[in-house]
Amino acid sequence: MRVEALCGMIIELLDVGLIISACLAIYLDEAVYSVASLACMFVLMAFLYALNDAVFVAVFQLSVGAGTLAVLFLAGEMLSAKPEKEKPSKKIFPAALLAIVLSLPSIFLSVTLGNVSPSFSFADTLWNLRVIDVILQGLAIMTVALGIVIAIHERRESES
Repeated sequence: MRVEALCGMIIELLDVGLIISACLAIYLDEAVYSVASLACMFVLMAFLYALNDAVFVAVFQLSVGAGTLAVLFLAGEMLSAKPEKEKPSKKIFPAALLAIVLSLPSIFLSVTLGNVSPSFSFADTLWNLRVIDVILQGLAIMTVALGIVIAIHERRESES
């Protein structure tokens, strides 16, 4: 019973970290910090999968996340304008506070699998339905790549 409580606390902490890093990845203006927050989100998600005995899905998440981060980082550095002066980071506290507030339901509202048959396996279900995840992540990466191509094309047209 004590091990289950400890595992539950670890999962709740990972949930909070996942939501905070996702909010910071969206909020931060600097491309390097935003990509670092997104990397933290991918790693925490992989840990959640691994804790639920879905090791293959965790490894897949890390590999797809590494490719996505490389594309996003290169595109962000190539296409973003360099700021002339440093912006104050005083607005990061409200964003982190909002992320913590958004993560409160994951802490206080636990989801239990009470009426699930004993043959149910979270890892097997994720592995058998991985095709949906692969298609959705592929569409997200292709959308980012298409956006990069459009931005580069518009930049070249405006320069000539």
